[in-house]
Amino acid sequence: MSTSTLSLIPIPAKVTSRAGAFRLTASTQIEASDALRAHAEVLRDQLRPATGFPLPILAKANGPRIALALDQALARLGDEGYRLTAGADAVAIAAARPAGLLHGTQTLRQLLPPAILRRAVAGKVAWSVAGVEIEDTPRFSWRGSHLDVGRHFMPKTTVLKHIDLLALHKLSVFHWHLTEDQGWRIEIKRYPKLTEVGAWRKDSMVAPRTREPSQRKFSGSPHGGFYTQDDVREVVRYAADRGITVVPEIEMPGHALAAIAAYPELGNTQAKHEVQTYWGISEHVFGVGDNVLTFVENVLEEVLALFPSKFIHIGGDECPKREWKESPAAQARMKELGLKDEEQLQSWFVTRIDGWLAKRGRRLVGWDEILEGGLAPGATLMSWRGERGGIAAAKAGHDVVMAPEKPTYFDHDQSEDQITPIRGMNTLADVYAYEPVPKELSAAEAKHVLGAQGQLWTEYMPDPQRMEYMAWPRLCALAEVLWSPPATRDAADFARRLDAHRERLRILDVNFYRARR
Repeated sequence: MSTSTLSLIPIPAKVTSRAGAFRLTASTQIEASDALRAHAEVLRDQLRPATGFPLPILAKANGPRIALALDQALARLGDEGYRLTAGADAVAIAAARPAGLLHGTQTLRQLLPPAILRRAVAGKVAWSVAGVEIEDTPRFSWRGSHLDVGRHFMPKTTVLKHIDLLALHKLSVFHWHLTEDQGWRIEIKRYPKLTEVGAWRKDSMVAPRTREPSQRKFSGSPHGGFYTQDDVREVVRYAADRGITVVPEIEMPGHALAAIAAYPELGNTQAKHEVQTYWGISEHVFGVGDNVLTFVENVLEEVLALFPSKFIHIGGDECPKREWKESPAAQARMKELGLKDEEQLQSWFVTRIDGWLAKRGRRLVGWDEILEGGLAPGATLMSWRGERGGIAAAKAGHDVVMAPEKPTYFDHDQSEDQITPIRGMNTLADVYAYEPVPKELSAAEAKHVLGAQGQLWTEYMPDPQRMEYMAWPRLCALAEVLWSPPATRDAADFARRLDAHRERLRILDVNFYRARR
């Protein structure tokens, strides 16, 4: 079967036509073992609202069925691969691991008419699936979407909706950027002021973007919010049920002003500060005393209890060194450790946290500034200032997640018709043309590229509607880049499939970008 007859995003690795077509009706059953019942329930709950069909779950179906099964013979497709076969009597989805079944069910949803995504019964729809066999597996394991909720808080309902959209597009990582100079967004029981003080600011800078203080404009309204630990547990479980890992980011030693505003003793000067109201890099960073290390470790203890992710992101980017240069305590720490400069002091800080996480079975991830002064032994690098940092880290044997500003920063404009230009330009075509593995890497070094992700920095995304407008459909393009084999990359075919896919996004009430006609 030619993919030109399908509108799947991301496009599967292999598609073969078969005779017949499967018709979803009121008599259709879902076949799944007890071990797979939770997966079957998710599928049932996805298909039932629009069809109105009961879709009972049975260990052994006796009529038209959607069958879910684990099959170790499909181990060659990896942990996330699956095989979907549709014929007159059944749709069979098989995989070696449960994650593959989840991806297979998302493919099934896209094989059905778009109305399957509605939340109420859609009348006069033929719920049919063309005869097809699909074998599919992702190119990369890290297929991510980053969301900054520090600059602008996004409600839990928005986060859950975003996770549903990531699952539909077979993205695997939700990178939750939880702390910033402008807001601390996660409840930490041991340090209540982090959310009592650090989660709230008096005002917010608005466009146009400027570094000149005298030209800054503000909304005139306070802003804030945070997630309780119960909220976090809910998000993490909801994502896991959909095959998505939530990676938390707790920024250190820079981008920490909200924490310092709550607890001034964490800074370098003991001066009192307010949560920052404008965008840009704050000069006020964590100190390097034992009290700060204790604070960070105590915070991370609570974070690790909430997030089972193997990876924990600690930021590490854009940490000005002026306060350390002027701080007697920081200079004494450097002398004590025999460090030659403040870059090595930051490396020592990151290495300390890297070791702490490693002892607890976790892996540190940081932005590419953690290269400066020496990369911590177990660190995974997220390369945002182009690909140079990622190349250097991969050549040194470190795992890498590619996140270059060009083209994966979705706070950049997506066309020339933006009403208020904010930053650079990353078009849909730019994203679809992106190749995550730099040509400078050998085949062995390329294995260290875990994947890539799209960044949603929310300085100028004050609400969920604007966030969605900047994210979609560029995340559709990135999802295909990260899932599908390079040989399937076809911009014209993607554009055709995206035209059909937009109807799905409309039904799901996604405020995606629409080019002016």
